[in-house]
This record gives sequence, structure tokens and C-alpha cells, in this order.
Amino acid sequence: MARLYADEQFPRKVSELLRTMGHDVLTVQEAGNANLGIPDEEVLTFAVCDNRVVITLNRQNFIRLHKSLPNHIGIIVCTNDTNRYQMATRINEAIIASEPLQAKLIRVVRSAN
Repeated sequence: MARLYADEQFPRKVSELLRTMGHDVLTVQEAGNANLGIPDEEVLTFAVCDNRVVITLNRQNFIRLHKSLPNHIGIIVCTNDTNRYQMATRINEAIIASEPLQAKLIRVVRSAN
């Protein structure tokens, strides 16, 4: 399963659910990097140094980073979904379908229902 680094706005409940699905999830808060105003470039650098895929709701900035800094472990950009279980399930399915994740940008969107 994937080693993930959840950025500051990523829903904690989804991180917890992804752990139950077998993923190794480290949150910005657990890494001691919360509320520091760390630029997205440094979030990506931290993830790369720790061999983790960034998972984020900040789609626009991380899509830009994927294009400008393509040598990363992977980036998963998500649309927010209040149904946290469905969100975690879609992310898990996208990870499985996309492995290996190295240098990939994976988009996970909210279901239409």
C-alpha cells in the first residue's frame, strides 16, 4: 500500500480511514508542521524526502507543482466529499489502479450522487 503525506487541510477522518485500508498515512500535524504557513513547494519536498505521496484538497497549486517539479513520489489531488468513507474508498481505488505512483498526478473527484 501507499505511503501518504496528508497536507494541512486534508480531512483527518479520511486519513484515518485510509489507514484502516492499509495505507501508511502521515499528517502534517503528526509531522509537527501544522500552522506554520509552510509553502506547498516545501510540503512536496518534505514528502519526497520521506518517500511519501502528497494527498491534498489543494488541487490547483499541486497540479502546478506536478508540472514544474515532476520528480516526486506522487501527488493525489482530491475534491472534498462530506461522505468521508466514499472519499477514502475512491482514493484507495485510485491508488490501487495507478501503482506505482512515482511522478504521477492522480485526480480523485467526488461522486455525482
